[in-house]
Amino acid sequence: MRIYVLALEGVFDTGLTTVLDSLTMANNLANATGVTTAGFDITVTGMRPEVRTALGMQVPVHDVTHAPAPDWIVVPALNRMTADVLVPTLERNDVIDALGALRSWRAGGARVAAACTGTFVLAESGLLDGGEATTTWWLSPLFRQRYPHVNLDVHRIVVPSGAAVTAGAALSHLDLGLWLIRNNSPELASLVARYLVFDTRMSQSVYAISDHLSHSDPLVEQFDRWVREHLDATLVLDVVADGLGTSTRTLTRRLNAVLGKTPVEYIQDLRIERAVHLLKTTRLTVDRIAEQVGYADGSTLRTLLRRRTGKGVRELRGA
Repeated sequence: MRIYVLALEGVFDTGLTTVLDSLTMANNLANATGVTTAGFDITVTGMRPEVRTALGMQVPVHDVTHAPAPDWIVVPALNRMTADVLVPTLERNDVIDALGALRSWRAGGARVAAACTGTFVLAESGLLDGGEATTTWWLSPLFRQRYPHVNLDVHRIVVPSGAAVTAGAALSHLDLGLWLIRNNSPELASLVARYLVFDTRMSQSVYAISDHLSHSDPLVEQFDRWVREHLDATLVLDVVADGLGTSTRTLTRRLNAVLGKTPVEYIQDLRIERAVHLLKTTRLTVDRIAEQVGYADGSTLRTLLRRRTGKGVRELRGA
């Protein structure tokens, strides 16, 4: 599989290296373990002869003008995490050139992928129009406003749709890399995941999200903390809002502005997250886990897990 990784000026260092490291590790592990796979032919390219990351490191980009056509183009994030700096960046000359290149590669049969703010570059090119996509969650209101022809789904980390695949916030570059590997070899993706991310702890994203919320909206932070502390209880939105000293309408409006979700959707996200963690790290029955995350019975939880993760209880426990 031939993959071009498109590095634009100011590329997010972690995003670029995570994509490269995951694909390179897949090649190395395949060779070391004898996993049968076509492998990944990775080329880093750019719109200018010299490209530097957001931290000032020079990226060795290659001219692909006369190179064979790629199977995939991956666009890592630009380190522009707020609307006021991202929007002007999308109007830079090198980014505009990248839009034309992306459309040309797509016309030649290549598929496209991006994570975090890289999804804005894909959307700007028009290649996501009419399909589904996700993006970094705190910029979802801007994404919806700027790209009304894209069906945005911020509840999923990775969203494949037609000839494109998008991934959410910054660390989802790894999820994107693993998705690409999985489509080449599920066995190899599982192996790479074990080397890179397998752990018995709850995801660090729990703490990262809480930290970000504390800097974005105090009310949303309070709501997040309240829900996490009462996941095993029946949560009535009016009661929660009253306990936080606000109205249901205000809480809903503020949560949607920050997360692009309704309170009920966010509560369900947290319950599913906790349930998956308990399935992977304990021997509790599904009924017992359902009690701990606020559902009446295991059957309800099984249905929601299948709908939200695409996997059954056995698959999640064996992951």
